[in-house]
Amino acid sequence: MELPEKHVQNVFGQFDSHAKLIEKTLDISVALRGDELKIAGSPKNVERAVGVFEQLIELSKRGNNITRQNVDYALSFAIEDRESDILSVDEEVICHTVMGKPVKPKTTGQKDYVDAIRKKMIVFGIGPAGTGKTYLAMAMAITAFKRGEVSRIIMTRPAIEAGEKLGFLPGDLQQKVDPYLRPLYDALYQIMGADTFLKNMEKGLIEVAPLAYMRGRTLDNAYIILDEAQNTTPAQMKMFLTRIGFGSKVVVTGDLTQKDLPEGQKSGLDVAAAVLSKVEDIAFCNLTSRDVVRHPLVQQIVKAYDDYEKNLSSGKKRGNKKNKRS
Repeated sequence: MELPEKHVQNVFGQFDSHAKLIEKTLDISVALRGDELKIAGSPKNVERAVGVFEQLIELSKRGNNITRQNVDYALSFAIEDRESDILSVDEEVICHTVMGKPVKPKTTGQKDYVDAIRKKMIVFGIGPAGTGKTYLAMAMAITAFKRGEVSRIIMTRPAIEAGEKLGFLPGDLQQKVDPYLRPLYDALYQIMGADTFLKNMEKGLIEVAPLAYMRGRTLDNAYIILDEAQNTTPAQMKMFLTRIGFGSKVVVTGDLTQKDLPEGQKSGLDVAAAVLSKVEDIAFCNLTSRDVVRHPLVQQIVKAYDDYEKNLSSGKKRGNKKNKRS
């Protein structure tokens, strides 16, 4: 097959790392002579490899920097012989960061999530770390704000420690809660730019606050994002969802495997998923380890923990059955 010379480095990766990964995964060998790429192996695997390279070449032609995540994702489709491909995901740009980098879905799960945000009034994005739940929600919120579809953006998360007690933090109330809200600030700075963000925050058009601040308010014509929703109690979740006013859109994100609530405390996200699953205009999007877009090692870590927890739960079930018999 043809591989234009100007796309070779991008498609093959640094030190041919992408090409070597494709060779190893599909058990094929690759040779490049000028613009001609030769692939040798079993007919089925050669066909798969051609499909992967075609997608990567097209991605490169569109101006994308090919990453290991792109290669892994294309390979996963090829191995499972699925019809979907990474090109259909790459078609849409939500917005650009302050540095000019396009923000867009990178997996089919992320694309479905973005489509749901566009169509539904309330969307729950549930999935492991690195799946872009908060970042994509933020990009959609900023885009809607810039277009005048909403008059303000409100971002909130429960102020709860991640498995460690931080004691009495110094400073005034805002300084005490800022560490909990830092990930939201980071995403805003990257997409909107620090100066624009601060100007809009001073005007009250962008608000970043702990969940406790939401009580007693009605939020009209706003884009509201609740992050780390797995750390809400059922009462907090109900309180938050009943704040929504006319012209508002809500995105709730959370990872059910990373709860920091006291032992025995039910998560508001679990309860919401059970109570609201059949309510019209509410969508639940479940992202998986396949949708992780951070370093490839993060994807492997998430999958390893998923497998470990599945084995643990199945072991407990077998143990319970034995106890019942005895």
